[in-house]
Amino acid sequence: MSMYNAHRGMLPQHQPPNTRLTELLEQIRVEFEAQAGQAGRDEHQRESFITQQIQELQMVQRKVYDLEQAHMSLKADYDNKVRDLQRELEQRGGPAQAAPHGGPQHAGPAQPAPPVIGHGPRDLFGGIMAGAGGAQGAPALGPPPLEPQQPQGMPAQLTQAAGMPAGPQLGQHPPFASYQPGPGANGYGAQPPLPSTSPGLTKRPPPRGPPGAATPQPNAPMPFPGSPRSHMPTPPPNHQQRPPPQHAPIPDVGNALGELDVNHLPDQYKKVGVEWWAIYNPRTERRLEVDLVHTLPHKSVVCCVRFSHDGTRVATGCNRAAQIFDVETGHLVAHLEDEEAEKEGDLYIRSVCFSPDGKLLATGAEDKLIRVWDLATRTIRMRLGGHEQDIYSLDFAADGNLLASGSGDKTVRLWSLSAEKETCKFNIEDGVTTVALSRDGRLVAAGSLDRSVRVWDTREGIKLDLLDGAEGHQDSVYSVAFSPNGNELVSGSLDRTIKMWSFTSPPQHHPGGRPPQPTRSTGKCIRTFEGHMDFVLSVALTPDGRWVMSGSKDRGVQFWDPHTGQAYLHLQGHRNSVISVAPSPQGRLFATGSGDTKARIWKYEDRGARDELDRILCVTGLRDPASIRELVALLRVHPEFLKPGAEDPSEEMTRSQLIRLITLSDYARYSATWYSRTGRG
Repeated sequence: MSMYNAHRGMLPQHQPPNTRLTELLEQIRVEFEAQAGQAGRDEHQRESFITQQIQELQMVQRKVYDLEQAHMSLKADYDNKVRDLQRELEQRGGPAQAAPHGGPQHAGPAQPAPPVIGHGPRDLFGGIMAGAGGAQGAPALGPPPLEPQQPQGMPAQLTQAAGMPAGPQLGQHPPFASYQPGPGANGYGAQPPLPSTSPGLTKRPPPRGPPGAATPQPNAPMPFPGSPRSHMPTPPPNHQQRPPPQHAPIPDVGNALGELDVNHLPDQYKKVGVEWWAIYNPRTERRLEVDLVHTLPHKSVVCCVRFSHDGTRVATGCNRAAQIFDVETGHLVAHLEDEEAEKEGDLYIRSVCFSPDGKLLATGAEDKLIRVWDLATRTIRMRLGGHEQDIYSLDFAADGNLLASGSGDKTVRLWSLSAEKETCKFNIEDGVTTVALSRDGRLVAAGSLDRSVRVWDTREGIKLDLLDGAEGHQDSVYSVAFSPNGNELVSGSLDRTIKMWSFTSPPQHHPGGRPPQPTRSTGKCIRTFEGHMDFVLSVALTPDGRWVMSGSKDRGVQFWDPHTGQAYLHLQGHRNSVISVAPSPQGRLFATGSGDTKARIWKYEDRGARDELDRILCVTGLRDPASIRELVALLRVHPEFLKPGAEDPSEEMTRSQLIRLITLSDYARYSATWYSRTGRG
């Protein structure tokens, strides 16, 4: 027996495995797999449920989208049929316009026919501002009151011309209701179509019914893209959208761009903003671009707007106060109200005008006084009295001393601010609605209720021209403005036209004594601009003379080419009559004042001016004095082409000095074109 056998029992013996632990682990594994499988099944059910809900929501969305599209299409067809029936009714001599679907636009009475102008002391121009009471007169420029207890609208005398019935409240006006022109004014009755040199107008049939809607309806079923009032449903995913509607042929409306329906115009012929839109003439090149810069709210009608000479401020006239706004920010910087004025009733500021140095602001009001404000102290420097009726228009001469005023008392008066007195008075046969001084102050023009435009020599104190007759206006003249060179004059009238007049400036010396005062028109109407659908209330020219601007009772502003009479742009940016338009003396901006209690500042870009800059730089190369003079003249009226802080351009500058004044982008474009043409690189 081996010795090892005795110790064999001391070695560890083989033990069977622990089956209990194995069983427990197996149970855990089985339970885990069961839970994992259940979780997977739950996740699958959850995903299936979510997918089903998404599909149901998409189906609902698709049905809602289809229903809304069908509803809008039916509504559009319905409105078109109603509009066609209204036009047919009007052409057959029925009522002018039925209330739109959905209820009346306002609670006030229907607009009465314009009363006849009286010719008494107060009646004469009281008629232009009072369509109520016993006063008879031309249509007025006033709006509805804000509240019955404290009416903020202009007196009824100016109500009809601005198209503002006395009954409705301001808040009840639709954003852009369909416009329909009213009857004739001033007792002259509706005027027949006038002969016009405006292109395209002769192609239109002579007799026709009232024009169609000039603006979108308040409940327009097919809002155009970009409109703040548009509510288009978002198409559901993978939705088969209908092809865009094909635009119908654009009707030939001549210069009456407001007759085009903006909802049915292709995008290249319109631009839409928040509470405004513009139509570009489909028959012309799109040379202008416009955009809204600021909206300046007021508590009453904005009767007038005017920029300071440097273009940094804009003044407005409203009830009892003139206000001044910063053009850059749109903030109110001055509220000018005469605390000594009569407190009872309305006192509208009809005209505002900055002195050329920007230190003074002259205001004309209904209380027959001219107030000249010192803007540094915001106090009245002087009050000029003498007019016997409301003062409707003011204009400063370039010297800052001569001030012209026009009033319903049938006079145009010239004032010397240094002497604080009247220096000259011109009497006419009817109320004066507007005055304008030429840039050099040598000429003063006035429009009046008798349909005429008169021009006087301010130094000699004599009448030089009477612009009327067969070529003249057929109704009261409400606005006049000189061209920058002083050789042309534009006038706007209640006959819905604008006319451009050409006349020869008076000679500096008159050998043999004063020339005889003309008793008939010696000026010549060289162009008639016809296209507005109602009274033309304000006209102006841009400082470079490239565009005529006009504001109308049809709520629109139009830009016209003064050389051809072609309308290039129709802007709708107000809910009521555009009473006043004014371009900035520095170019690029213009302002509008309206019966909707708002003034607005707009910017415009003239592509033609940039083309002209390119022509001067790239074609002429500034190689001769004539091209130097052209560039200097262009830069003076278009300072946007100058670098910030650049000195004023001068004809004494060299070619290189002038080029260094131009902005880098314009210079780069010039350089690229110049080197490509010359082969230098």
